[in-house]
Formats: sequence, structure tokens, C-alpha cells
Amino acid sequence: MDSKDFISPSGSLVRTAKGNHAFSPAPLPPNLQFDPDIVMLLSQADTALAELSATGRYLPNPHLLIAPYVRREAVLSSRIEGTQTNLSDLFLDEVEEDAREKDADVVEVRNYVHALEHGIALLNDLPLSLRLVRHLHHDLMQGVRGANKTPGEFRTGQNIVGAKGQDEITASYVPPPVEEMNAALATWEQYINEDASSPTLIQCALQHVQFESIHPFWDGNGRIGRLLITIFLINKGRLSQPLLYLSAFIEEHRQDYYDLLQRTRTRSEWNNWIRFFLTGIIEIASDSAQQASALIQLREDYREKMKHKAKALMLIDYLLTNPYVTVARARKILDVSQPTAQSAITALADAGILAEQTGRSWGRVYVAKPILDIIDAKPKPANVSEQLTPKAQTNSA
Repeated sequence: MDSKDFISPSGSLVRTAKGNHAFSPAPLPPNLQFDPDIVMLLSQADTALAELSATGRYLPNPHLLIAPYVRREAVLSSRIEGTQTNLSDLFLDEVEEDAREKDADVVEVRNYVHALEHGIALLNDLPLSLRLVRHLHHDLMQGVRGANKTPGEFRTGQNIVGAKGQDEITASYVPPPVEEMNAALATWEQYINEDASSPTLIQCALQHVQFESIHPFWDGNGRIGRLLITIFLINKGRLSQPLLYLSAFIEEHRQDYYDLLQRTRTRSEWNNWIRFFLTGIIEIASDSAQQASALIQLREDYREKMKHKAKALMLIDYLLTNPYVTVARARKILDVSQPTAQSAITALADAGILAEQTGRSWGRVYVAKPILDIIDAKPKPANVSEQLTPKAQTNSA
């Protein structure tokens, strides 16, 4: 890590055990002076998030939409870290669980799903705390790359952020040594649980940067940091259900994301990071609410078509959680015989709701493509560069 990059740092340059430079972030919050455009973005983000949260509260059955939204967040957050799994891969793995060979990337994504669901459930018994964060990490790292790197435990040595083969000198970023890390974690935990003087979305944006700067695990820090965005907003009562898949925005603007995180450390450019974060909230919250409305309308249309086919009607809600289905899966869901399950699937296929996609006479897999298309649609891209100051754009190039 080049100490010359730290022109106006938001923390201190300290020495590692090897005598090289590392960065120790100052406690939150920094001294912020908001530009008028940030005030406007904050207002828009608050409105978009409130509308999404209201959608979650008034869904006829919110659990129908939670599953695909959580899975989309898991796929996209894991993709940022290099996995190749897509949403269809994850859905198919769940449908053909006993028939498919376990793919390492799919296991990583499934772990993310479990960690997020478990973390939200833990909020009923635990505060948002370092203990809860360790639970998330334990769930995330089971049986995957990095599983030998003490799942659920903070690191006990120095790590780096950089390409394979880099060291403390050549890495793009060196997080704080263990002693400074533990102190920073303690103040981070205190900050996320206080009634901050800054608005909740600003607090969320700041805590995310801080966690990524601390980098307290040997592996999985990026995914845990993104998990904590959703869990933080639910814990603060700003999100009623995990319907926000912010990783879609981060993945679309990945280099901007990394550059802006680093520039909060090296130049204390908090406003540009906050602009980016709020723009993402506006885009994804609005997109999520529109998707929820489209899925609800599709559900009602399908239910009207199948109102005289009781077993087929029962499968429609399942298809909203996973648009792929097999006869074996339908038999399990409906708790019926194989011929009855096949009859239900045939009725849905005849109505144009399902389409067989394997072309096989055995082991057939059916998909409700209109549902999949809504769930997997890319958000309308935001022009992030317009949200950043000309100076930041020039320096980031």
C-alpha cells in the first residue's frame, strides 16, 4: 500500500508487524458538510425506501416475494467476489437438489441466502452486534473456499486487499493490524446501535465503509459488509422485509464502488460515496417495488386462470418463490401422488404458465418464464457519473 496515496486520510497510517503501512479508520461519524444535491438525493432515497417498505408490509403474503429477492441479492453479491452462478442456477439447484452435483459457486450463494435469513431471524434475540456478525460469517463460510479461515472468528493476523500474489507493499489496501482492528470494531458496534444525529441512510452508508475498511475476517468481508446493509435497515425499522437487492447496483458499478470506498480512506471524500450509495438506494428500491407490483399482478392473473384447478392453483404461490418445478418437486409441495402432481403441472402448461425446458421424456424441468423474467430483470441503469463531482471523476480515472 502506497502511503503517498493518503493525501487527506479519514484515519491514521499505522505500521504492521512487518513494519509496512496499514490504515486504521477514525471512529464514526466524520465531520460532514452536505451539499444541496445530497440533501435532495437523501429525500428521494428516503421516499423510495419508505415505499418499498410499505410494499413489504401490505403484500398479501410477503414470504412469496422474500425468497426470490433474497436469492437475487445472494447471487449478485457473490458475483462481485468472482462466482459465476446466476439466478437460474440457484433456482435449479433447489429444484433438483438430490439430482445435481454440488457446484462450489452455488454452495457459496446458498450460504449467503442462509446467512441473510438467519441474520434477520437473530435480530429477534440479539442486538445488531459483533456477535451477530460472527454468526453471519460462520454461516457464509461453511464448506466453501475460505472455510479453513476460521469461520465465525475475527482474524488474528494481518490481511491485505489486493490481487493474488500481492503483499503489504504492493496491495491496493492494507486494513488495520489486529489491535487497531479490535478497537475499530468496538467503536463500529457502538455507532450502529446509537441513535445517530445523522439520518439512518447516511448512517448506513458510513457504517458500510467502516466495516469494509476494518476488514475483520480473513475472507468474506465484502459479502458480510453487503449483508449488513439489509440487516442494518431492517434493524432500524427502515425496511420491513429483505426486498432490497443493493448488490445489483454495486455489481453494475463495481469499479466506482471500489474506487469510492478507497477515496473515503485516502482523501476523506465522504460526499461522493454518499451520493453513490443514495443513488443506489433510489434505483434499487424503486425497481424492487415495481417488480413486487408486477409479480402480484401476475399472481392474480394466474390465480384467475387456475381458479377451477385446485392443485394447480396451489402451485402458483410456490412458483413465485422459485419459477422452476419438476413433478417430484410438485408432488412434495402438494403432498399428492405422482399422477396428481403431473396433472397439476400439465394444467399449468396448458394455460401457458409453465413451459418444459429440457426436451427430455424423463426428469423434465418446467419453468414459469414470465415470473423468472420479472425476478431476473436488470434495473434501469443510473448514470452514476452525473452524481459525482467533476473532480472525483477526473481523479478516479
